[in-house]
This record gives sequence, structure tokens and C-alpha cells, in this order.
Amino acid sequence: MKIFENIRLWWKFEGRYYHKDFINGVKNLIRWFPIIWKDRDWDVHFIWSLMIQKLKFQAKYIGDKDRHMSAKRDAEIMMTCVRLMEKVSEEFYHMEYMDYHESDYNWIESDMPGYKKLDIVQKSENFDEYFKKYPLVYKKIKEKYPEESKDRIAMKMSFENHIRARKTLFKLMENNIERWWE
Repeated sequence: MKIFENIRLWWKFEGRYYHKDFINGVKNLIRWFPIIWKDRDWDVHFIWSLMIQKLKFQAKYIGDKDRHMSAKRDAEIMMTCVRLMEKVSEEFYHMEYMDYHESDYNWIESDMPGYKKLDIVQKSENFDEYFKKYPLVYKKIKEKYPEESKDRIAMKMSFENHIRARKTLFKLMENNIERWWE
């Protein structure tokens, strides 16, 4: 009677927990519904939002349960990854340098009929403060592009900072992700 033995083993290891699995599944459907509802396939932003939400859930679970010695630290690292993901997905570092200058943007007629071009007139800038905020990046960019204007250096720094944030994020995940669930 192998079938009865299989049923007994199933009940012993899985079946008796079926109601809990069902309840957890329903809870997951409810908490993931808003995220999945908004999910689309055409932009990287949606991948970021899924990963951010998953890490938030995991960090809360691991931090609250505290089932291993470094659980609190692992939850902190997860939340650091979440903050970096948010900054990378929102392109925070790409846009940060724009806080240090003020410009007027106007569309003007171009040489080609029916087309307009963007005319940017810088009214004021405070890039020195931005450069002081990231002295090592400034030094690196200035050495690589010594003849560039301040606004071009600030823009190149913003791209460099974005790349650094993304690399830091994935390095943190690479070094920790397998350890988080052990």
C-alpha cells in the first residue's frame, strides 16, 4: 500500500501546514496587489519598484524575527540597498547638479521649418558648493577633462555619481544576498 504511505508522508511534511500556506498566499496576494497592478514591461522603473518592495518586505521580516545573529545588521544592509535603489531609479544623482544652478529654458525656431530647438540660458550657478560636496569625484573628472566648463564638469560628475551608486548597490547585494536567508 505505497499510496497510503505517500499520503501519510505528504500529510506529515506538507499537508498539515496547507491551511497556513493558503493563508500566507492570500496575504501575499493582498500585499503585492498594488505593486503588480501598477507593473508594466516597458521601463526599468518597474523592475526597480518590484525589487525595492521585495527587499522592504524581507528586511522587515528578517529584522522583526531576528532568527540569526546578524539579522538586524542584514536588515540594515537591505534597507541601505533599498535607499540606493530608490536613488538610482529616480536618477537622483543625475539630477542633483541641477540644484546648484538656475537656468531659463526656451524653445526657439530652428533652421529646419517645423522644428524647434532648446535654448538654455544660465542665470546663476553655485557649482563650487557641488564640487565641495564630492571632492574626489571632482578631482577625477577635472583630471580627465581639464578644459571643460564648470557646468560640463558638474554634469559629468552627476553621471559619475550615478554610476558609483549603482555599482555600490550591486556590490552590496553581491556580497550579502546569499547570506541574508541562511
